[in-house]
Amino acid sequence: MFQIVEKKLLIQFPLRQHLHVLACQIPNTLERHNLVYRLAQPEQNWRTVRSILSQVLEGHGNLKKTNFLFFPESSLPYENLDDALALLACLRPNTVTVIGLGPITLGDYRSLLQRYAEDNGEALESVLEDLDSGDIESLPVNCCMITVKEDDGRLRVFFQAKSHPFVGEETLDSDHYLYRGKIFPLFRCQPSCFNFMALICIDYAYRDLYQSNINVIIEKANQLFFETRQKLDLLAVIECNPKPEHAAFGDVATGFYGEYLARSPGVNDTVTLFCNSSQETVCSGAPPGAGFGHSAVLMHKSHKLRPVNMVEYSTDDYDGRPLCRLRFGAATRLYYFSLPFFHALDPRATRTPVKVHAIFRPEMDRWVRISGDELTCTAPHMESPAAKTTANVFPIKA
Repeated sequence: MFQIVEKKLLIQFPLRQHLHVLACQIPNTLERHNLVYRLAQPEQNWRTVRSILSQVLEGHGNLKKTNFLFFPESSLPYENLDDALALLACLRPNTVTVIGLGPITLGDYRSLLQRYAEDNGEALESVLEDLDSGDIESLPVNCCMITVKEDDGRLRVFFQAKSHPFVGEETLDSDHYLYRGKIFPLFRCQPSCFNFMALICIDYAYRDLYQSNINVIIEKANQLFFETRQKLDLLAVIECNPKPEHAAFGDVATGFYGEYLARSPGVNDTVTLFCNSSQETVCSGAPPGAGFGHSAVLMHKSHKLRPVNMVEYSTDDYDGRPLCRLRFGAATRLYYFSLPFFHALDPRATRTPVKVHAIFRPEMDRWVRISGDELTCTAPHMESPAAKTTANVFPIKA
């Protein structure tokens, strides 16, 4: 059961300015162990995450203006959670971070919810109810952490469990079947009147006989519009997805923006962000020819994007769908772009609602901004991700 709960945040974004997003398309390495996935190189994952957080804290490349920071699914090792929280607590006020945690057990997930019970009451109640039904503490959990540095400097920490497994997380053994989360926060920022949600990969596309996740989100956003005249401004989907452009995701986007059967005033200005792992990702059991990467930004077709076809990104209509798409490449990159308040723009004078401010590539222990010449050069031949070996973006020094 997909249940949305509202969470109020004290967030005050700057007036008359775009919001700034840093989407981190970084590699991951997942392996099967005793029927469940685990991070094969947790030290490497932490080294990469730490390097990005450190660069945001330093503020190089105008990163001090970052409002939203997104990492892919299963990026942060559980054993480095406290280290990450120490860095996240140092971020500037009015900053939101969404990061996928490496696979943990339901017992670990309960402990996290209890540790931050003030912000996770509904999720904790749901987990305790499920635990009361049987001995299931060892069930695997795929979850994400959402941290918010509020305007007054307070750090709030939320957790959200994935509601449905992808095929690699499904097993015949019920003791190793992925736990299904049921509670999904809708974050309402005041006084800035900005509303956003986060999902993990296939949660965006999942449906069954009784309910569709995306339809529940649309109905909630419409309710928000009719009651407050506010909308869902941002829907972020973090992924470790070998098929980011699968028809199942495109069809959901078509229904989300198409308004074919009914008007959807709560989501027609929603920006959808897909933040995926990069093409260097290795995942045991991934289908042949799998291709990670290609993070993307979607918006309604009324917000037209100027045609662009560059090495690092391009724009299109996602194969004729009723939307505009900013499609990034597959390599390991940090994408820094603007996220506008549509209602604050004059459509007569604003032709490009989203602007790419910077793209960073890894170099040694740093992230280096890509120059204009590199952006416009001819795209190199891309090797099939299935043929790649494990990538070491920041090699671990002995």
